Amino acid sequence: MTDVAPDEVRLNAEIERLKAEFPKTRELYREVCALMFFRFGITPTANRLYQLVRRGSMSTPTAVLSEFWADLREKSRVRIEHADLPEELQGAAGELVAALWTRAAAAAQASLEALRLEVEEVRRAAEAAVAATRGDLERTEAALEQRTAALLTAQVRIQELEQTQAAAVATRGALEGELERAREASRERDAALTQARADFAAELDKLRAGAELAQTRLEAAEKRALLEIERERTANVRLQRDAEAAAQRATRTEESARAEIQSLQKQLGDLRHQAGLAEGRLDALRASHDAQARELEAAREKGAGTAAPGARRTPRRAGRPGADAAKPLRAARKTAQKA
Repeated sequence: MTDVAPDEVRLNAEIERLKAEFPKTRELYREVCALMFFRFGITPTANRLYQLVRRGSMSTPTAVLSEFWADLREKSRVRIEHADLPEELQGAAGELVAALWTRAAAAAQASLEALRLEVEEVRRAAEAAVAATRGDLERTEAALEQRTAALLTAQVRIQELEQTQAAAVATRGALEGELERAREASRERDAALTQARADFAAELDKLRAGAELAQTRLEAAEKRALLEIERERTANVRLQRDAEAAAQRATRTEESARAEIQSLQKQLGDLRHQAGLAEGRLDALRASHDAQARELEAAREKGAGTAAPGARRTPRRAGRPGADAAKPLRAARKTAQKA
């Protein structure tokens, strides 16, 4: 256990280095095969290669591994044929390479079969996930239709409240103007800071040829620049906080306006109700007044017919019927004033 762990760490480190040197997938797999076989003494398999590299499709390591064994077998054959060895050693070396190739091919075939099974399991899991996603999509579409209806209702409500939000929008526009001015000031400060940094860099190039005194001045200038940067950052943070506070005030103003609008709408409904009641009373009073006027006119006509023979003897009694008829009218007026 203690021997395997360092080998795994070194193998992973080497593979990461090869990934940076060989961006092409097939070349990377070929280098990893050579690394595992020659440096670490590990027989490479397609499954193991894919787990270590994680690039390309699953058929890529199988094809590269086949090419690697073919190349290795070809090179081994050439060395055996051209080496000055006895016939017995050449035969033994050939048998060793053939056995190694047979074992590597069997291991590669087993790894390919395991990889195929893993791919099949992944495919089945993907199909199940697709079915579940389709169900979720249908439910999402139904919820979207409901939300669309609710959104239409909300849009109608928003259109009704647009006029009431005019004051809040104006206030927000003013606050946004202030925020934009603050941002412009911040940009100007950033530009000044950039210019200061450029000047500082030019001064640094000039001071590099100096001695210890120039180095001391450079450090002092760096400290001043850092202090200026810190002050600028503090100012930017303060401006950001002021902008957030202004936005919160605008939100509170908008909510207060909405509450006041609702209160005014309630009062308007009460006033309309009272106006309806007053109109009903006024119609009743008008009807009563018309009836009293007709009674008064009839009383006047009757009084004029009965008072003509005795007009000289009783001139003051002629006006009594009219005064008696006017009493109901005054009573009706008093009732209307009380109402």
